Amino acid sequence: MNFPILSSLILLPTIGALFIFFTRSSEKNNNTVKYVALFTSFVNFFLSIYLWTLFDQTTSEFQFVEDRVWIENFINYKIGVDGISILFILLTTFITPLCILSINNSIKNRLSEFLIAVLIMESFMIGVFCSLDLVVFYLFFEAGLIPMFLIIGIWGGAKRVYSAFKFFLYTLLGSVLMLVAIISIYWITGTTDVVELYKIGIDVKYQNLLWLAFFSSFAVKTPMWPVHTWLPDAHVEAPTAGSVLLAAILLKMAGYGFIRFSLGLFPDASEVFTPLIYALSVIAIIFTSFIALMQEDMKKLIAYSSVAHMGFVTLGIFTLQQQGIEGSIIQMISHGLVSAALFLCVGVVYDRMHSRLIDTYGGIVSIIPKYSILFMLFTLAALGLPGTSGFVGEFLILMAAFKDNFLVAIIASFGVIIGAAYMLWLYKRVVFGKLINTDLKKMIDLNKSELFILSCLAIPTLFFGFYPEPLINTIEVSISDLIEMYNYKLVSKI
Repeated sequence: MNFPILSSLILLPTIGALFIFFTRSSEKNNNTVKYVALFTSFVNFFLSIYLWTLFDQTTSEFQFVEDRVWIENFINYKIGVDGISILFILLTTFITPLCILSINNSIKNRLSEFLIAVLIMESFMIGVFCSLDLVVFYLFFEAGLIPMFLIIGIWGGAKRVYSAFKFFLYTLLGSVLMLVAIISIYWITGTTDVVELYKIGIDVKYQNLLWLAFFSSFAVKTPMWPVHTWLPDAHVEAPTAGSVLLAAILLKMAGYGFIRFSLGLFPDASEVFTPLIYALSVIAIIFTSFIALMQEDMKKLIAYSSVAHMGFVTLGIFTLQQQGIEGSIIQMISHGLVSAALFLCVGVVYDRMHSRLIDTYGGIVSIIPKYSILFMLFTLAALGLPGTSGFVGEFLILMAAFKDNFLVAIIASFGVIIGAAYMLWLYKRVVFGKLINTDLKKMIDLNKSELFILSCLAIPTLFFGFYPEPLINTIEVSISDLIEMYNYKLVSKI
């Protein structure tokens, strides 16, 4: 098609941000700028749905490709989507308007600037999932740090500056080596075009170092143990909408990078370093799950649970099997929905009681029943209950892991049990028990906006739990061809 639909998806949020920037003359027009942000993000969501309806699921070829010369003989602005990337674009455009809707009570100062940061961040995140040139990918990948740094540093909690700089330095320093690797790839092959690199391959003698350079960036952003320590601090200090964007989308960029680049460009190195990934993934699953059991802050507990869930994702990706990679993508989509909902649930009670400590609550089931029901659904989805989206991904990942490495799969399975322990214990302490804190009696149940947001997240959580076919159909052919290309390159020893 002639219409540049992917560029439109990337640029539309930025256009909305520019409109807000030029109409933010006073605090009286807060409603206006919020409506502009909502309108922009919802239009982008419907445009991404239209993209999905046009997408051909029978081919693994990149579709809707736009290729324009940016810097002669060096960088092309090349974007396109396949079955792997289109789901992450949908997740990004779905979560963003819900974030904007959720800021009624949490963001009271400099609302216009906050909305500008959110919309620009949406543009960068969509750009990451569309990029078919390594330099363009790197620019979008790193540019997304800036609005998140501002969101944490300006609108965060008491330790916001410390957490913002820790987040920025960890993730930026992790990516310096990736930039060196991209320059090296251009020096070795003469191109940074991902499609062209898939065809010509990269010499085996360079792959290990290049893989490690990309890994240094993706491991921090996933985040993998032991470079995960920035995540709990960032989540605790970030405003609710910032935590949602960070957990639901930003973490998925690294998982996507592992699939697109680590497997696609460096198959021999991926084979060599698979035991390393298995070891780090299992440690993340077990170790951070035990840490989550010890937390007294709800946000920090959910943050550590994210590290454990992303441990399952990296485990599934490097099983290098159809079921494992499919499970990892479905797990990332599910985690995007469920973690967003859990952080929003914490935000709901924080807005009313101004406390995230678990001990503050207890016995609220009779006071706010609607909230308790939805919180229960997302708690069960987080622990992987059958019938929720969380079960599908974990089940496929563990099936693939059992085929590839029985011992690793057994150890990872214990993570599911520990995950059930800390999530159910969290729910029991917050919702059930005796109502000791009498101030809780003043709490009001979900308002219409909160009910709408959480319902929007509950519907796909249940739908894809019972019927994951639309997700599997979208990614199946692309993953099958990726594995075929991976195995062919291993055999041919480029």
